Amino acid sequence: MNLIQVREKTKVIWVANNLPNDMKMGQHVGELRKRLMWSAGFIFLTTALAFVFHAQILTLLMEPAQGFANVPQGKPVYLDLTEFIGIAMKASLTVGVAASLPFVLFQLVLFLAPGLKPNERRYLFVLLPISLIVFVIGAGFGYRVVFPPAVNFLLSFGSEIATPMPRIGTYVNLMLSLLFWMGIVFELPIVLFFLARLGIVGPEWLAKRRKYAVIIAFVLGALITPTFDPINQTLVAVPIIILYEAGIWLAKLGRSLKNRAAARADAL
Repeated sequence: MNLIQVREKTKVIWVANNLPNDMKMGQHVGELRKRLMWSAGFIFLTTALAFVFHAQILTLLMEPAQGFANVPQGKPVYLDLTEFIGIAMKASLTVGVAASLPFVLFQLVLFLAPGLKPNERRYLFVLLPISLIVFVIGAGFGYRVVFPPAVNFLLSFGSEIATPMPRIGTYVNLMLSLLFWMGIVFELPIVLFFLARLGIVGPEWLAKRRKYAVIIAFVLGALITPTFDPINQTLVAVPIIILYEAGIWLAKLGRSLKNRAAARADAL
């Protein structure tokens, strides 16, 4: 790079740093609008594509019910004329948003990255994909492990007295809610890592409150699962406790990284 190029680059940086605040704000708003439009357009395309395959999506959601063996004709019912198309659109929108999430997060990264420090940018690039993967694992755990025994219990309990005829809208809403909250719960270790990295909590503080975490885990198990039997609640509570323990170890790592970064800053 010659002297002229250095001067031109310095001039560009000086001009950029001395722009009026309202002009800088206008640039940020324009960039944000661009990212939002791209994200909304992609979500619309994936949702439309998902609606084309809504029958396959709903059939997949029905699988944990094991074919509704205890239900007449082996399938749920809908009582309102618009119920089925409404739930088909809701399931398609949910799948569309989930399928668009990597693209939306990428747009978020492109918007935030210019204003971040190199180490902050590195954490963003690493932890966002990990968070997405962990969410999918949590939803998969709910789909394969938690929901099948729960729905089997609900369909068989009292079937000798009354005939179960579940509505498809109720079933799908319950299923999507369970998948969402199980995905959120599995984010616990990453959240604890971030809090420790920021110095808000420490591993010792978390370890001392382990007994409260166990109680909260069983409370969440009762809230997340659609049944009140202790077996299904335990299926949710035990993973939460394990995730909390993993979060304590990640909190140690987060504090170690924080101390290391502080030591490097002091050395400079």
